[in-house]
Amino acid sequence: MSENNVKSMIGKVFNDIANAMETGQFGQKVRVGITTFGSELGVENMVLGAEMAQKRDSSIEVVLIGPKVDSALTQVVVETEEEGYKVMESMLDSKEIGACVTLHYSFPIGVSTVGKVVTPGKGKEMFIATTTGTSSSHRVEAMVKNGIYGIITAKAMGLKNPTLGILNVDGARQVERAFKDLISKGYDLRFTESTRADGGTVMRGNDLLAGTPDVMVTDTLTGNIMMKVFSSYTTGGSYESQGYGYGPGIGEGYERLVLILSRASGSPVVANALSYAADLVKGDALNVAKNEFDMANKAGLKEVLAGLTKEVKKEAVQEEVKMPEKEPVTGTIDGIDIMELDDAVAVLWKNGVYAESGMGCTGPIVMVHETKVSNALAILAKAGYEVGQAEDC
Repeated sequence: MSENNVKSMIGKVFNDIANAMETGQFGQKVRVGITTFGSELGVENMVLGAEMAQKRDSSIEVVLIGPKVDSALTQVVVETEEEGYKVMESMLDSKEIGACVTLHYSFPIGVSTVGKVVTPGKGKEMFIATTTGTSSSHRVEAMVKNGIYGIITAKAMGLKNPTLGILNVDGARQVERAFKDLISKGYDLRFTESTRADGGTVMRGNDLLAGTPDVMVTDTLTGNIMMKVFSSYTTGGSYESQGYGYGPGIGEGYERLVLILSRASGSPVVANALSYAADLVKGDALNVAKNEFDMANKAGLKEVLAGLTKEVKKEAVQEEVKMPEKEPVTGTIDGIDIMELDDAVAVLWKNGVYAESGMGCTGPIVMVHETKVSNALAILAKAGYEVGQAEDC
């Protein structure tokens, strides 16, 4: 046998070993699909992104699902976007592909996607949980689930102990309390600290730009907007040039690894989304999800969520209540829905505590004298309000 042949065989063996270490399957590549119909930028844009992903990563095989095109990539030809979805689902269920990147796709309630961006402040990768889909019709329950979905995705992507922060949107404090409840019952979760001087787990705009947490929890609509801003803030919005797309749909019991792109996602984002998909397959994302849900459920996740969504009868003050003597209101209480602020103030007045309603940096607040915060919290909790002491901005 010639020296060149020996070197060639040795080279092939090392390539196979490298592929096996990455994919877990000796001599086999990770197959990821992409549907090419539906982009506002055309089929060519999708194909170009797919070719970019294939060229830079020899451990994956990209499969095009769409119209016949001039490309060396593996192709499954379909005639319509709807047919493409059906073929995608069939190939995922039969394990012909490990994951698929697609555009507009309807997930069942309970499933939403975890986006991945590179933050402009420090160039750090950050997961946004979540960016499309509906985890729950109840806002706070949805955000708690979003946080778990983000943790699952980060772990599948190789972060052993990802940090979590909660974006400063309505419901953030209730989400924080729910997670602290889970932690107290044994759920292994690491909060991060805001870069602002007062710290805390509620993230400000600064943290969003800097990528302070590994996983940024938010409601899905806000997450969707954030993805669009991060992806196209340099292009004016019509072309998403940065990031990894809107990510995989995660949900308890959901068995398909489907990743979402925007119809405005440019070829660089298409390529990144395919790499994201391949890495999730290599990281065994579906099994990671099963294990994470098992751990969360053992810590009482379902009971915590039921406590958030149960109907709590709050004390309603029907009669005219005399306002107590006015005094400075330097203490703040949050966690009350904006539609119930006036009722909460009336409850405090009825119990002899002067209070005012307002809007703080974490959302709607009730303001009382700083020495009466503890008493006011007890009164409101007894009346059925889930409240907490607000932090400074």
